[in-house]
Amino acid sequence: MNNLKLIKKNMIFAIAMVISAVAVAQEAPAFTISGSVDTYFRTNLSGGSNDAMDTIGTLAPTSSFANAPGFSLGMANLVMGYEGEKAGFVADLVFGPRGADAVFASGPALNIVNQLYAYYNVTDNFKLTLGNFNTFLGYEVISPTANFNYSTSYMFSYGPFSHTGLKADFTLSNKWSLAVAVMNPTDYTDFNPSNDYVGGLQIGYSTDAGSAYLNVLSSEDFFQIDLTTGWDLSESFYLGINATSQTGDASGDFYGAAGYLQLAVSDVVAIGVRGEYFSDGNGVAIAGDESVFATTFSAPITSGSLTIIPEIRLDALSYDGFVDGEGTAGSSLSSFVLAAVYSF
Repeated sequence: MNNLKLIKKNMIFAIAMVISAVAVAQEAPAFTISGSVDTYFRTNLSGGSNDAMDTIGTLAPTSSFANAPGFSLGMANLVMGYEGEKAGFVADLVFGPRGADAVFASGPALNIVNQLYAYYNVTDNFKLTLGNFNTFLGYEVISPTANFNYSTSYMFSYGPFSHTGLKADFTLSNKWSLAVAVMNPTDYTDFNPSNDYVGGLQIGYSTDAGSAYLNVLSSEDFFQIDLTTGWDLSESFYLGINATSQTGDASGDFYGAAGYLQLAVSDVVAIGVRGEYFSDGNGVAIAGDESVFATTFSAPITSGSLTIIPEIRLDALSYDGFVDGEGTAGSSLSSFVLAAVYSF
């Protein structure tokens, strides 16, 4: 009888130990590593000559990234994360021309840091984030793995890339979300050079069919409002829209809108077009009080973790701002890009 009691006692103890071990395993923080590598080839089809790049005019769109002639490099991106039950961090490092352009406001030694932040889940519906994080404005992002097109829009190029500050995210319901933030001036991610701060606000609405986000950045002499939305029109057809307006910043007063139409032809191939209108009031991106309409056709081909992106882009200015290899001025520039993006 005593032996039976001892056996039962040992069994209960063993079961308790297993349950405890499972609970600890479920709560144990998880360390992750991910990232990407991208490279590309670019050439002008009309309106410019790569041979004359150093001496003749503007021979590439003035949007960010993917502007170098010939065979060129994007970046190597390494993202390390540590996620616990309540807290975690993200360290996002970039190496190469695309990464250097993304963190242009940082000096040597710090110009490989794309994101560096820690977060704490106060409740299931309330999260605090402190540090350097990529902007929540706009349709496109720095990493090419999350963009349909390889080249980027003017709105993305001259809007914010990253912020450093304190952000609070609230889940209001299964469809509505809210984020508020106080941050350094846009793209000053290492420190605050002026002791001025920017307030940020995002109101989000999301369903299984798509989402819409209204974003605002505001300070004493700066204001930007941005609408980003995207919806599945069918199982294979998608429509995205981005519209933005900015005033009072060193990157200029501008406004623009873009539409993104994408069709999944198969599990491997997709085709899509981005049409963007962009107007610059201060002459930072293009000539002052002028505009550009850029049309980009892309056809990503995916094989496992590798995506090949052939792309044709036409930039049409409202003035003669492009110059070809013979020195003839014109208003349009067409170019071809072939990019390879590998994610892990």
